[in-house]
Amino acid sequence: MASWAALSPSIVEYFEGEDSYRCGYCKNESGSRSNGMWAHSMTVQDYQDLIDRGWRRSGKYVYKPVMNQTCCPQYTIRCRPLQFQPSKSHKKVLKKMLKFLAKGEISKGNYEDDPMEPTMEDTVAGDFGLINKLDIQCDLKTLSGDLTESFDSEEKKKGKSPKKGESNEFIQSQDIEEKLGSGEPSHPVKMPMAPKPGKGADLSKPPCRKAKEIRKERKRLKLMQQNPAGELEGFQAQGEPPSLFPPKANKSNQPKSLEDLIFESLPENASHKLEFTRFLCSSPLEAENPPNGPDCGYGSFHQQYWLDGRIIAVGVIDILPYCVSSVYLYYDPDYSFLSLGVYSALREIAFTRQLHQKTSQLSYYYMGFYIHSCPKMKYKGQYRPSDLLCPETYVWVPIEQCLPSLENSKYCRFNQDPEAVDEGRSKDPDRLQVFHKKAIMPYGVYKKQQKDPGEEATVLQYARLVGQTCSERMLLFRN
Repeated sequence: MASWAALSPSIVEYFEGEDSYRCGYCKNESGSRSNGMWAHSMTVQDYQDLIDRGWRRSGKYVYKPVMNQTCCPQYTIRCRPLQFQPSKSHKKVLKKMLKFLAKGEISKGNYEDDPMEPTMEDTVAGDFGLINKLDIQCDLKTLSGDLTESFDSEEKKKGKSPKKGESNEFIQSQDIEEKLGSGEPSHPVKMPMAPKPGKGADLSKPPCRKAKEIRKERKRLKLMQQNPAGELEGFQAQGEPPSLFPPKANKSNQPKSLEDLIFESLPENASHKLEFTRFLCSSPLEAENPPNGPDCGYGSFHQQYWLDGRIIAVGVIDILPYCVSSVYLYYDPDYSFLSLGVYSALREIAFTRQLHQKTSQLSYYYMGFYIHSCPKMKYKGQYRPSDLLCPETYVWVPIEQCLPSLENSKYCRFNQDPEAVDEGRSKDPDRLQVFHKKAIMPYGVYKKQQKDPGEEATVLQYARLVGQTCSERMLLFRN
């Protein structure tokens, strides 16, 4: 993991204009509209600030819906885990899981029609509609081969490292060049589709594990053996001590907490065993491990759900400075009766609460986009309390205050103050950072070298969408 002090800046390529493509929600052939950029690399702080301005990533492609034009407006939604109380529907899902683990009982009912249970296709339909459009028509920019070759040949001619007198920007640009030349995006871009549950890799086989992970597992098992009650067997994430969530005395006049319901003890002869492992995974986010951050660090992770030694679900999450952001969940459809979508969300809310104990500013759970006009995507509003992001001023508004407006109009400004403006807007675009021809420079310098009249409009659109802070920190690659 990168040290906190030695982080390299985010590097992005912005795609000019607005793209239209088939909507994965209402199936409109060209109704979905968004702006986008390719993240060669990105710090967790920059991504945190971007999602707080309505952006979202799908792999390394980061996009922002054009809210007042797209057919199905997508509002960023976050849950407040510290005040979260599971609803009756949530408790039903948790009890169903416990009954299955303890006695092997499978509740009756049509789980596919459960309004609280999204399918993987529902969750990512909008993203993949966008990605398919990119595969066919978007001319994703890539590093010029001439630029890469000229940079290599220049270093070969020198035959040595840059001298002490050379600028820090030139030295830093070499590190940036390595990231940009690492094979993404290729030309043309072909982003792999998400594997359909039950297809592709053999999910019944455990992943290859490093010696370090095996040692952690042995330590975990030893701690579990030392725990005489054995209440938590099969429930901890790998490397977490069994005392992390000790069973609480349940008072008759007090409802059970989320942790009480999730970590309820199982009998010794339980029918099934559910285990969890967590691994860093590949993404544009740079893994970071600051001293005041969570023990697992920041970055992108796979949370694997193992049932009796077989992997049945994988949740993809981003751990950011102020939140856990849920990306996707893939699960085996043979286990849809367990409502794994709801169950994993509740686990991730509990995980956010756990991280908050060490890192107090990490106190939100982001659930992606809330789409009020799509019945199958309204389930996210049932995790309360939660807030929606105002698409004009980028302030958070409790969802209860937003729903009446959404009943009357697909697109809404949630901030009720008519004088309020976007406080993080781009106010000085000349300070925007550009990476061009091996050099880092402010846009005020870069624009003096440009003759293309359309270049200024593209850069100013990018600055408006990412805001002043990110425009000054991130490097905008221009070829």
